[in-house]
Amino acid sequence: MDIVVLILAFELAFNIRFIAPTTSLFDPTGFRDPSFYLQFMLILVPVWIVLFFIFRLYDPTILFGGLREYANIFNGCTAGFMLVIIAGYLDPSLVLARAWLIIAWAFAIGFMMVERFIFRRFVYWMRSRGHLMSPTYIVGANAEGVAIAEQLMSTSATGVNIIGFLDDSISPGEEVLPGIVVHGPTSRAETLVQRFGIERLVVATSGIHRENMVDLFRRFVNSSDVSMWLSSGMYEILTTGVQIQDVGSVPMVSVNRVRLTGINIVLKALVDYLGAILGLLVLSPFFFFIAIIMKLTDPGPIVYHRRVVGVGGKEFDAYKFRTMVVNSKEVLEELLARDPKAREEYNKYYKLKEDPRITKIGAFLRKTSVDELPQLINVLRGEMSIVGPRMITMEEVEKYGKWGLNLHTVKPGITGLWQVTGRSELTYEERVRLDMNYIRNYSIWKDLQIVVQTIPAVLMSKGAY
Repeated sequence: MDIVVLILAFELAFNIRFIAPTTSLFDPTGFRDPSFYLQFMLILVPVWIVLFFIFRLYDPTILFGGLREYANIFNGCTAGFMLVIIAGYLDPSLVLARAWLIIAWAFAIGFMMVERFIFRRFVYWMRSRGHLMSPTYIVGANAEGVAIAEQLMSTSATGVNIIGFLDDSISPGEEVLPGIVVHGPTSRAETLVQRFGIERLVVATSGIHRENMVDLFRRFVNSSDVSMWLSSGMYEILTTGVQIQDVGSVPMVSVNRVRLTGINIVLKALVDYLGAILGLLVLSPFFFFIAIIMKLTDPGPIVYHRRVVGVGGKEFDAYKFRTMVVNSKEVLEELLARDPKAREEYNKYYKLKEDPRITKIGAFLRKTSVDELPQLINVLRGEMSIVGPRMITMEEVEKYGKWGLNLHTVKPGITGLWQVTGRSELTYEERVRLDMNYIRNYSIWKDLQIVVQTIPAVLMSKGAY
């Protein structure tokens, strides 16, 4: 498919440069017989495909990597572009229209990205119907193994179909998750892998003895049919990315101090401040209208101040449009005391689907996430970011357990992964995992992707209440 896309890009660039009415806009220098460009394209396409291999565009680990895949497309096409320029410098007889080359480069990048996006969506669609899934064992049925299984099963886009667990301390047949049981110990891995057609082993390092893990790797390391994923088991500290390097012939994992460095810090701050200023200027008439409606329909303050935790564990007041009755605390305590189902729901989600505390205008504000917009003031004050993990109170930090300290490394955000993934439909544990995922994969490009995904999530009110 990439071959067709490249030919299309090169041919379309030729038509724009030499055939279309726009050709008069270009310098006539570089015009060659069309057959020359055809012959050149026949050489150029295979060379670019080889470059795509070099830039790992056909590596299964990159194939559905989103922004990482797009970055490799840009790098691969740019390398091909530079290769042509170098060839022209080394061989003066190779005269090409610069406009054709630039247009072809731009089209190749754009078309390749669109093609990969469509292909990825097709694969996700197939996976949502149970196709193109990899039968997988989770090695280790402890808390880490269960958490990994739940996360991998949370979306079919992962392409992982959890068949069962391998565990050396739990009896075969014991159910670990609904419908998913332990199939046996790691000593029987080969037999079980062959019997159930397993294609992938995901190892929870804290759920298996080191000797057994090394033995498992030794037995499957050269297998062409079974791939292995190793969970680091160090989520508490791996919040900013790692590199593996040899130090005195010993492989070492070095942990970055911060995810954003240099120009990226400036870019994120610039995006935050400009976005906040622009948002406040554009939305100020809307804020005034909401304030009038709130005053007409419900007495009490317009803005609610929530004490939350920021960078370094420092607390600050986050602003929101008030969506609950003034005596919301008393209403909640009374409801939880008399309704066990509501108490169970609140303990699980920290929210209630049928919440008597929410006002009529508040229900609309929450559904559309408009109640969060006053936090643009917090962004302007440097306390929050447009994109980040969820803001939480000091009491909620305890619910994060060993992950709590990680929240102190970045500013909380108005939107984030939780907003575009499931919002209020997520359990508290799932929200914690999403926050940790964001912190570990913190990048400017990730922020831009989340901002774009937030718009349809809010418009469709997906998972909001």
